[in-house]
Amino acid sequence: MGKRVIWIILDSVGIGYSPDSVLFGDEGADTLGHIFEKMGEDYNLSNLQKMGLGCISEINNSISDKKEKNVIVCYCKAGEKSAGKDTTTGHWEMCGIVTKIPFVTFPEGFPNEVINEFIKRTKVPGVLGNKVASGTKIIEELGEEHIRTKMPIVYTSADSVFQIACHEDVYSNEELYEMCKIARKLLVDKYAVARVIARPFKGDKEFVRTSARRDFSVKPAEDNVLTKLIKSGIEVDAVGKIEDIFAGVGITEAVHTTDNIDGIEKTIEYMKTKDDCLIFTNLVEFDSKWGHRRDVEGYAGALKEFDDRLFDIVNEMKDNDLLIINADHGCDPTYKGTDHTREFIPVLLYKKDIVPQNKGIRDGYMDIGATVLAHFGIESDWGINILD
Repeated sequence: MGKRVIWIILDSVGIGYSPDSVLFGDEGADTLGHIFEKMGEDYNLSNLQKMGLGCISEINNSISDKKEKNVIVCYCKAGEKSAGKDTTTGHWEMCGIVTKIPFVTFPEGFPNEVINEFIKRTKVPGVLGNKVASGTKIIEELGEEHIRTKMPIVYTSADSVFQIACHEDVYSNEELYEMCKIARKLLVDKYAVARVIARPFKGDKEFVRTSARRDFSVKPAEDNVLTKLIKSGIEVDAVGKIEDIFAGVGITEAVHTTDNIDGIEKTIEYMKTKDDCLIFTNLVEFDSKWGHRRDVEGYAGALKEFDDRLFDIVNEMKDNDLLIINADHGCDPTYKGTDHTREFIPVLLYKKDIVPQNKGIRDGYMDIGATVLAHFGIESDWGINILD
């Protein structure tokens, strides 16, 4: 019987500020802890608690009070070594790539030479915005002008991103993706942002973003956990935005998703049909829909929704399967601003013959990738197997 790893990223579900959080302006942030605190004593995530969630935090008693006596997993938390707190640095570090020099950001918007070249190459009549903004706020502010002028809305954030928002009736998704591909080729060297993001939206005056978002990342180093798996004959099946985060590097097959539930369903579909593989899933809505929008109740509801489906995943596991659940950074919905927060991440590991144990605090996310490789009997060049 073959071996599999089902690796699920709960995007932005941090578990308390890390010692270096002050360097990022995030001291005191605690995504999970503050959600438990705000939702009150009746709020619980019973299945995740069985998997050790309440045993991890040493910062916020709101989680520690939810300890489950009969924990069925190995659990720990990990602090990030990379110079960043975003999707790209987090996922790359899990796979052995530590980003020592932070990706460039543009707190004052993009320089004229970038914008002018973008307009020239895409042949659009101009751009709107070109500033740091919340994605929902900027389409509310500029959506009608965009429809009238056909100028794409360009904006950024505290992360290294070049985001392009277009109404689906003005530019089709394919036209928007083509703009992003052009921007990706343009944004190199000193302007090399981590991700160019397509942000399609729809509606009439009351605008909403659609699920057709796409990310166009810089390419990671070719030497990483995913490519090592493929070279060893292990298929890598990507669910959600994983393919985008790695720019297709180290991905055998990929499927995109519309929301978290779709991501869970597609993960289970792969589990029903695939052997000798890594199924690598990102559930992005925690971050994109509730974290950045600072929606505590929405975030709490989404966690509950995942918790309710968790054992649908567990019940599909075979004897030789390993399930890993972790986050990539924080995005505390109670915190100031709208950006990611520098936090520890929870790491939960389950297989049918596991001996439950606290695996402490890991110095870097690389240990997660090392654990994936070890499950397949592959030596790691990065990190230490958490289950050793």
